[in-house]
Amino acid sequence: MRSRIPVILLACGSFNPTTNMHMRLFELARDHLHQTGRYQVIEGIMSPVSDSYGKQGLVSARHRVAMARLALETSDWIRVDPWESQQDTWTETVKVLRHHYNEALRTFQSKEFTRNKHPTESSTGDSLSCQQPVLPELKLLCGADFLQTFKTPNLWKEEDIKEIVGKFGLVCISRAGSDPSQLIQESDLLSKFQHNIFLVREWIQNEVSATQIRSALCRGLSVKYLIPDSVIAYIAQHNVYTAESERRNQGQLLQPLRLQNTAINPLRD
Repeated sequence: MRSRIPVILLACGSFNPTTNMHMRLFELARDHLHQTGRYQVIEGIMSPVSDSYGKQGLVSARHRVAMARLALETSDWIRVDPWESQQDTWTETVKVLRHHYNEALRTFQSKEFTRNKHPTESSTGDSLSCQQPVLPELKLLCGADFLQTFKTPNLWKEEDIKEIVGKFGLVCISRAGSDPSQLIQESDLLSKFQHNIFLVREWIQNEVSATQIRSALCRGLSVKYLIPDSVIAYIAQHNVYTAESERRNQGQLLQPLRLQNTAINPLRD
């Protein structure tokens, strides 16, 4: 029986704040990949975007990483990685994928070196020589609305989409009212690599969004059972979300759009 392919799931986003739905995406994706019989999910990584992304209402990465860590305290396979959030400038998603894939390969190769240098007593030379290590794969975890952004003019570079979908792959969780399969069929590029796009249906609907959470917090409304209690306590202790924080970056273009506009018109102020 062929060994299952080890998979790492990477989710990039604001996580402003981390909600129960963010964490559910990982669980849904893992279940789906395991049910294919081909994959074994070995790790989940939550990667908050840097402050320079420029999204309205985006609070400091220091807070977003701290809240994500608190939210994931009860998970034994998902972790938050601060690398992307620590970059001085916004980092393209494809570069974040490359970084984590290279890190995964380094870890894997280090473990293989140790295993081969100190094989277990039960292992024989013949069995070791026949075993071919299965390299881990890294897949981008996203919601169905993420696929829709591929159609936004100047937001994505075509070569980046091709590398993300063609080399790494997507695990896409659908929400109520979304039809990611139609988006794939309408795109020549996505349909070409549809074998590397895994569509997962969420049968237990949960439409909670971080934007709605922040809106409720600013109005003094309860968000209990929508985000972990530890995150609620952190938000209250540090007064993270206020009317002022929601106005941050108001009227600004997202950093990827600013960069694309500058590339199209380099003389623009």
